[in-house]
Amino acid sequence: MSPVFPMLTVLSMFYYMCLRRRARTATRGEMNSRRAIESNTRALPINVEIVQYAKEVLDFSSHYGSENSMSYTMWNLAGIPNVYPSSGDFTQTAVFRTYGTWWDHCPSARLPFKRTPPTFCSQDYVELAFEEPVYPTAVHILETYHPGAVVRILACSANPYSQNPPAEVRWEILWSEAPTKVNGPQARQFTPCIKQVNFPTNLIRLEVNSSLLDYYTELDAVVLHGVKERPVLSLKTSMIDMNDIDEDEDEEKYGCGMDTLNKQFSIVTLREWPTNGYFDKLPYELIQLILSHLTVPDLCRLAQTCKLLYQHCCDPLQYIHLSLQPYWARINDTSLEYLQPRCTLIQWLNLSWTGNRGAISVSGFSRFLKVCGSELVRLELSCGHFLNETCLEVITEMCPNLQELNLSSCDKIPPQAFNHIAKVGSLKRLILYRTKVEQTALLSILNFCSELQHLSLGSCVMIEDYDLIASMMGAKCKKLRSLDLWRCKNITENGIAELASGCQLLEELDLGWCPTLQSSTGCFTNLARKLPNLQKLFLTANRSVCDTDIEELAANCTRLRQLDILGTRMVSPASLRKLLESCKDLSLLDVSFCSQIDNRVVLELNANFPNVFIKKSFTQ
Repeated sequence: MSPVFPMLTVLSMFYYMCLRRRARTATRGEMNSRRAIESNTRALPINVEIVQYAKEVLDFSSHYGSENSMSYTMWNLAGIPNVYPSSGDFTQTAVFRTYGTWWDHCPSARLPFKRTPPTFCSQDYVELAFEEPVYPTAVHILETYHPGAVVRILACSANPYSQNPPAEVRWEILWSEAPTKVNGPQARQFTPCIKQVNFPTNLIRLEVNSSLLDYYTELDAVVLHGVKERPVLSLKTSMIDMNDIDEDEDEEKYGCGMDTLNKQFSIVTLREWPTNGYFDKLPYELIQLILSHLTVPDLCRLAQTCKLLYQHCCDPLQYIHLSLQPYWARINDTSLEYLQPRCTLIQWLNLSWTGNRGAISVSGFSRFLKVCGSELVRLELSCGHFLNETCLEVITEMCPNLQELNLSSCDKIPPQAFNHIAKVGSLKRLILYRTKVEQTALLSILNFCSELQHLSLGSCVMIEDYDLIASMMGAKCKKLRSLDLWRCKNITENGIAELASGCQLLEELDLGWCPTLQSSTGCFTNLARKLPNLQKLFLTANRSVCDTDIEELAANCTRLRQLDILGTRMVSPASLRKLLESCKDLSLLDVSFCSQIDNRVVLELNANFPNVFIKKSFTQ
């Protein structure tokens, strides 16, 4: 056969696929528009582009600011720009809690889940509501300091202002890219090329990864451009964009195509082969090891090939550690139901970011844990807004071996519900950042969970007396290695004294933005003398930290690796030199807004101590 005919066949098939996609994506509005043109019965409306700033911040995973003010909070993303086009560190911007990889190198760092798809690298998110639902044509993100953190932009089909919630909530990725290093901290307007979606939206989600940043990223505003009528894609555009030929493939590529869990795991009719080829000669354990490198969607697909691989892909040993966070947009009760028989031996489970807007019900979550909770050691539920008191009660009853529980930013859980956590006496790690845990429940937890090694109480605004909490920690939690008290408003030198006396194994302590601590009381000196194992100490925004405190740290905490003294006016270059000479392992030192430490001093210290990253932010 002539080589021309195969080429013609391929071209014909390609042209057919383009036409099929064009027909599949056509909407009733487009067809009506075409009929109007043909019949000349009415004129087409002009599709005017609508430009709008975010009306409201609906949800977010973390922020640098407090729950009771606007400084450095995600709420600053609502409305017109406050800072742009200026560059620098401004309190009127939105700032996430972490940057770089510093938090991954602390005693409190958690081991990562394996099998995370390489396309999922998001660490934080923020969801923004706009006034008018539109078909997006552009998204502008105004970044005012250390840009480059945004890695994904998504659009939601649900209207947050609608009185009738939709039966199905869809999320589509408008743009996605791996983290990239941006040269320089200056402000910029970031406008990536977004893909078109087939539904109007007024709910946009930004996901960020700050691991490559030299300092905190700051966002000022988000601008959504769009039109009321769906734009008609040209055939030329469809033919050029090869990735758009199969939308399902694009969804799976970026980790949103978790409908495969609901469809592929339910397949029972599998092709039978007389032999399984070389797989019959491989030990069962070796096949299991090979499959352990596959992501969950890949396991779903492989399970359809033959009965042998179906058996391997459904083996509970493949689900000892399971992270569903990368697929948060598609996880629902049905997903958990199909996974249930395969997770009977599960030990690590990550459901962070999942289940919101009705995707996971209390009953669905409870059914899953009643079957799969007995062996659970680690449970990640960050930003799980479906959680309520019943869920915490089920966790404590069905997970007797639980050692790690993450409820970070689960701000919908009622205060009284946290009393149930006290029943899990085996807990070693508890993260309650940005929750409504109240004092009575926390005292009960500390009293009965004496094995705690890592505790996060950052931004817990319902606690009335942190001195009493610190006293209980000192009396009951002798094994504590890391403690996060970020932005606790009322701890004093008395609580610090009880804490330092009772928890002498502490290696990490975050006292950032704790305004009631005063150096003149000797609290920081006491810390340095009682906690020689400290590797990380954050005294962020404490204006009273002075040379005496720094010299005590240099003399007693020689294992120190990270120190944040942002905002103090009382520390001189001489005491910093003593610290840097004594603490040979020091790698991070934040002296931003320290009035005695100017840029000349920073340059000099950088030259003499090149292994230490000395941070000093600026305001233009």
